Amino acid sequence: MHDINDLERRGIPGVFTATIEFSEAARIQSEALGLDVARVLTPHPIQDRTDDEMIAIADQVIDELIAAITASA
Repeated sequence: MHDINDLERRGIPGVFTATIEFSEAARIQSEALGLDVARVLTPHPIQDRTDDEMIAIADQVIDELIAAITASA
């Protein structure tokens, strides 16, 4: 969260990405930092996923990620 905050403050658009398990924690930390950036949430968990499973997750969210980064640019 601090990395995306730093990039945004320097005028470099980005998209915060995390699993849905951390959506509430991300919202709370964003508010605490005064950060309003695009967010894309992925299925949980990520740890121990196979390469094929990670590719499937990326395929699920790629359009949303592209839309979020181009909307913030």
